[in-house]
Amino acid sequence: MDNELILKNNLAVIRKEKKLSQAELAKMVGVSRNTISSIETGQFNPTAKLALILCIALDKQFEEVFYF
Repeated sequence: MDNELILKNNLAVIRKEKKLSQAELAKMVGVSRNTISSIETGQFNPTAKLALILCIALDKQFEEVFYF
């Protein structure tokens, strides 16, 4: 379907700006480093709860981290 909405993110860029490793961010939000990696590469879309926790941890608005 050509008009399918695909959730994209700026997670890796924002994480690096905050000088955090994937492991550090993962520990902050209670997931594995592999989960952070999978979200950053678009292989996994976080739940709404995890997406909001990531935004809070990074001190960013949802729209700054995730977009279509």
